[in-house]
Amino acid sequence: MSASDGAADVVTHEVSEAAARDLLVDLVETPSVTGDERECAERLAAFFERHDREARLDEVGNVRAPGDDGVLLTSHIDTVPGEIPVEVEETDEGDVLWGRGSVDAKGPLAAMAVAAVETGASFVGVVGEETDSRGARHLVDERAEPAAVVNGEPSGWDDLTLGYRGFLAGTYSVAVDSVHSSRPDPNAVEHATGWLSRVKAEFATDDPVFESVTVKPVEFDGGLDDDGLATAATVDVQFRIPPGTTAAEIRETAESELDAGSVSWGEPIPPTLSSPRTDLARAFRVAVRAEGGDPGLLRKTGTSDANLYAAAWDCPVATYGPGDSTFDHAPDERLDLAEFDRAVAVLGRVAENRLESHE
Repeated sequence: MSASDGAADVVTHEVSEAAARDLLVDLVETPSVTGDERECAERLAAFFERHDREARLDEVGNVRAPGDDGVLLTSHIDTVPGEIPVEVEETDEGDVLWGRGSVDAKGPLAAMAVAAVETGASFVGVVGEETDSRGARHLVDERAEPAAVVNGEPSGWDDLTLGYRGFLAGTYSVAVDSVHSSRPDPNAVEHATGWLSRVKAEFATDDPVFESVTVKPVEFDGGLDDDGLATAATVDVQFRIPPGTTAAEIRETAESELDAGSVSWGEPIPPTLSSPRTDLARAFRVAVRAEGGDPGLLRKTGTSDANLYAAAWDCPVATYGPGDSTFDHAPDERLDLAEFDRAVAVLGRVAENRLESHE
């Protein structure tokens, strides 16, 4: 692990509203589906370099802009697939940017980059968040702990996210000898669907979603093998882990419902729930009020890189960024640019607060 990712005597520059919006549009116009983030990462690094700030791409492709470690501003560069024509639409309520990644999470990413240039805060744009979080995993393995972390995801400009469920992926696989379809013996597809139904029933509850384990099949393949001698099936399943539940408990329950086949498991991400009473959370409430907002606190049913930072580092972690998260991964993804402007201002105030307290 490096001693620090911070840098002394960082030069700061004011960034105009127009220049901040130009950065956002440039990032959204540059495709960066997970695994193909490099061009977008280079454009992001160039923004820092134009403002006299050191920036580099590390071994996994993260954009590292060392600064004051009183706070680390970090968001992800990658997006899910899906082409949405990029345009700025003029509406009666203001300008709206359409495009893949405008909300998840290039709006937060660009707002953090601007705030980092204006305040001197440390910044990292990470890769791979939408799949295996390889960028965040590399960061916590290689980087020293900062004094605080703000993770960039859409929360709305006046809200702060303090909780996420964890994540566990598994692949169920089964193969059985083929029999005539008129016989009652279960084939591989029936074994797979039966296992999935039993597991979903085991985790069924009337509790709020944030407090529940949810089971979601995301890919299914099955049928007669090419040689005609067996049927086989695989199901890729994602589990969301609420606070108070562990990945080990979910694995044990899922495997107890096997009557054939087996499950292979991915690396889990633990749930996280931060206190609203930290200095970081208070700084956000003060900043939102200063910009004319009424701050709120959120708990999200998904998972983010904030889970990994909270598990690895003993410092305050919160998640913030402009955008309506209902547009995450959606075919009509879009971001209100006035909201983006307010988020830049809030992040600047929070970063200044954290850097002053870190002196």
